[in-house]
Amino acid sequence: MEEKYQSQKGNCHTHNFTTNILVIRQHNQIGDMLCSLSLYKAIKKKYPDSHITLVAAKTNYQIPFSEINPYINEVLVFDKSSIKSLIDFYKQLRKRKYDYGFVPSTITVSRTAHIINFLSGAKYRVGVKSIDEKKNKSAGWLNIKKDFHWKDKHQLIRNLEIAQLAGFELSNNELLNIKFSFDDEEISFAKNFIRENFPDDSKKILAFHPGAGKTANTYPTEKFIELIKKLHEKYQNYILLTSGWTDDLIISKIKSELDKENIPLTVAHNFQVKKLGAVLSLIDLYITNDTGTLHIAGFSNAKMISLFGPTNPEEWAPKNKNSFFIKSHTGSIKDITVEEIFNLAGKLLGS
Repeated sequence: MEEKYQSQKGNCHTHNFTTNILVIRQHNQIGDMLCSLSLYKAIKKKYPDSHITLVAAKTNYQIPFSEINPYINEVLVFDKSSIKSLIDFYKQLRKRKYDYGFVPSTITVSRTAHIINFLSGAKYRVGVKSIDEKKNKSAGWLNIKKDFHWKDKHQLIRNLEIAQLAGFELSNNELLNIKFSFDDEEISFAKNFIRENFPDDSKKILAFHPGAGKTANTYPTEKFIELIKKLHEKYQNYILLTSGWTDDLIISKIKSELDKENIPLTVAHNFQVKKLGAVLSLIDLYITNDTGTLHIAGFSNAKMISLFGPTNPEEWAPKNKNSFFIKSHTGSIKDITVEEIFNLAGKLLGS
């Protein structure tokens, strides 16, 4: 981007500078991060050489930001555990002069995020005036804002609408084509993993993610076991379980039950995000709770069924032709029947 200005002597100079963008999001779980990619992609479309700084909340586990979001140039972790950490944070924050500061507020409204945005000195501070008639009490810290009506709108669209407020656009086609692109190493890893663990390519590979970050989003383990056995009886398929760092107990329960009937399984534990995505893109069907792996599979274009209890799939379910979901009619995930999932799986597997 070029800016022409007059020096004190009256000579005209050309000054090249990078457009600096600040995004402040307190929600940085994998799903939240992936569903905000529309905002970042729109920024990079308009300013390809822009420098994007993300302010993220401190978590008790490592977030692979660069792997999830290739558009981010820098991450500042907001650590309020001590006066020193706060001072260090604000020193880091003020190292840049920001052209735009975004507070997306697509999940919840944070007063702290608005204050950080204001203190950053960003020229244009962008966010919500109200959401579905509920006023943002921190809107006074913003100078570009709007009333949004987001009921049943997908998170990708919400984030894009925040970008559009500041003049950053994506076409519908560009929005729908937001997905992972795998490098040679990731593709090679996935192919080797499939070859080594599932050598008979005449057998279907069905994968399951029986854990979740929240209890309310976790389909009962007993029902998962029943479903896995029922599908195996029909298809004699390979079984892959994906698991994260909190899923050990659930995985061991399932393994113990399947061992009793000599049903073999493979576990993909704590795979890197894109390596897991590359594997899921090669299997026949993935059945997952509403958790981070749902979004990894969605952005990898894997054929999948996601299970929703209290969460709204219109807001969170992946938007592609390979993605299907079942929403509990009661809002409780345990009330989805094994039969419902089994029948949908049969349709998707072509039998």
